[in-house]
Amino acid sequence: MIDGDGMLISLHLPKTAGTSFRSTLLSHFGATLYQDYRDWPDQHPASRNLAAVLGAVRVPFSSKLRGMRCVHGHFLALKYGPLIVSGRARAVTWLRHPVERLVSHYHHWQRTYDVAGDAKVFPLHARMIEERWSLARFCLGPELRNLYRAFLWGMGIRWFRFVGVTEHYAEDLAAFGERFLGGAAVTCHHENSGEPCSEGRAMVSKALRAAIERHHAADMALYAQALRLRERRIQPGVSMREGI
Repeated sequence: MIDGDGMLISLHLPKTAGTSFRSTLLSHFGATLYQDYRDWPDQHPASRNLAAVLGAVRVPFSSKLRGMRCVHGHFLALKYGPLIVSGRARAVTWLRHPVERLVSHYHHWQRTYDVAGDAKVFPLHARMIEERWSLARFCLGPELRNLYRAFLWGMGIRWFRFVGVTEHYAEDLAAFGERFLGGAAVTCHHENSGEPCSEGRAMVSKALRAAIERHHAADMALYAQALRLRERRIQPGVSMREGI
């Protein structure tokens, strides 16, 4: 059974296989895929939340979305809330264990910093590099605490038709293709080395892992919810909608 018609809104949470997932979406939707990567929720919470509210007012009337069948990128889910809540669009996303996500995020930023171009566009990235943050400083600081919750502010997982789990990427991607892409065969892309199909756990000390899990308790709860939803989704006789 194919999940109903309507635009697909794909929320790309950082380091959850979103870049690889984008390749799948691009292969299927082509020119009707709108990539929205202009928002990044590392600014002050009040500012980013206000921007999402203002975006929600504009999005239903946006000429940029005309003819688009799918939106994918970094943005607060609330920005597309009116389309999602009204049933005009279906929201999907992927979650990864917060510790693994943070460690991956840290090393990705270490590898990819461009001193000439990123300092103004991504001031937090620049600050991390210039101040030589350790992994512990990155994971236990206030700047990126509970990033999932930041992206989901004002919406919540209950509005998502599909929540994939990155640690089960290949299997969940196949389920997504069956449900949302008309049963089309999908390929597990590897846009970043070793990800997303790798299921290895980040090499972090037990003490640091425990501290990260406590510091990001809200994201740990969201990840646990994603695992429960997945468990219900893969049980025979339970529809995806019932699983949410």
